[in-house]
Amino acid sequence: MGHSEGRLDEREQQVWRTFHRMRNQLALALGQSLQQDSGISESDFEVLAALADAPDQTMRARALRTELHWEKSRLAHQIRRMEQRGLVAREVCVDDQRAPLVRLTETGRDTIRSAAPAHAARVRELFLDALTPDQLDALHQANAKVLARLHRNCPAETP
Repeated sequence: MGHSEGRLDEREQQVWRTFHRMRNQLALALGQSLQQDSGISESDFEVLAALADAPDQTMRARALRTELHWEKSRLAHQIRRMEQRGLVAREVCVDDQRAPLVRLTETGRDTIRSAAPAHAARVRELFLDALTPDQLDALHQANAKVLARLHRNCPAETP
């Protein structure tokens, strides 16, 4: 741990490359499945899932951005595209005119309800079932450590 020279050793290189490849291929496979099964993207799914879990299925745009760890422009473009397809609606917040609200529409609710079971099954099939319970625990702990370090070292990255 804590190598200061500017290179990864062979083991580090292998771990990083395998992780990187797995992350990219998993995202691609899950994205393709969502598109085929439900006609939505992974970004659509993330927004719909966050709103479905929110009180009144509505969130301030700022809170949604924080929850998803997205940049402001990315969320704005995503919401605009989803609004055009009737999945979400933007509303003005009564308390704060500058803080737009994003609400799940009936179409959005139906979409996430029908997409979630197939998506969960695919996550289980491609990711969770490949690992033992001990490996899942270790991965969870490792992810939590990396996330904590990112939060400490890159506060600007977390909106």
